[in-house]
Amino acid sequence: DVTTYAGMMHGFASVAGLRRRALFPVNVLSPGLSAHWVGLVTPVPNSIARPLVDSLKVEVVARDHDIADIVPDPPQGLVPFREAVRLAIKRVQDADVATRWSSASVAGAPSDPLPEDPSWAGGTLYTDIREQLVDADITRVWDVVEGIGGEHGWYSANWMWRLRGLMDRAVGGVGLRRGRRDPDRTRVGDALDFWRVEAHEPPVLLRLRAEMKLPGLAWIEWRLEARGPDRTQLRQRAVFHPRGLAGHAYWWSVAPFHAFVFPPMIRGMAREAESSASPLERSAPQHVAR
Repeated sequence: DVTTYAGMMHGFASVAGLRRRALFPVNVLSPGLSAHWVGLVTPVPNSIARPLVDSLKVEVVARDHDIADIVPDPPQGLVPFREAVRLAIKRVQDADVATRWSSASVAGAPSDPLPEDPSWAGGTLYTDIREQLVDADITRVWDVVEGIGGEHGWYSANWMWRLRGLMDRAVGGVGLRRGRRDPDRTRVGDALDFWRVEAHEPPVLLRLRAEMKLPGLAWIEWRLEARGPDRTQLRQRAVFHPRGLAGHAYWWSVAPFHAFVFPPMIRGMAREAESSASPLERSAPQHVAR
């Protein structure tokens, strides 16, 4: 299909069952300002929005089809734009998304610290550790841990997470709008709101690495250990490696708010796992937190 950006927007709205969008062309194009606006109101970060906005200045129509000599067209022919949108929406609805744009990740430098580095490795690592004994088997607790974020939320102070996401978007970060590739399952490399799945070892470990704008590196991880057929020890650890004085100042400025985020989070995850367990699997609560 040969179409315009406006045609693509109207086409998507039509296929998705949305009302027709009102578009207002302007004579002055400021790629930087426009990209920043796109980054604020859509899940697309500035780093991707800027090239897209820049491309508005150039009309590009593919007139050659030499690629067919190397990669032949499919037997049924090329897929029209509207049909491609319909198929994409169906895959999202069916949770059959193999990959998405937010799955592209850039690995950290080999010299970057890791949250499991021993103390003798040097450098400062701030940690916030919480533990809870959950009256549910390890597979049920893992389902809750693996499903965190996206539509499920963060089990505590969701408004604070949304506010942090808005602040991140305002300075050009990815924010919370990326959501999840799959509502219930994750894999290494998946984007999860403003985190990235760094370690995934069902049903014992899920580690997320922060991709928000920070003066340092941050992770949050959950480790699970079976303590019987219907008991699981859940350990939650937030780790921050500061960069320079700004990093240290950042940690101590947000540390007071951790009491409103991390303890309720692990308790909320425990409640969710216990509520999904059958009455016979639950016994008197024996929660331990520190």
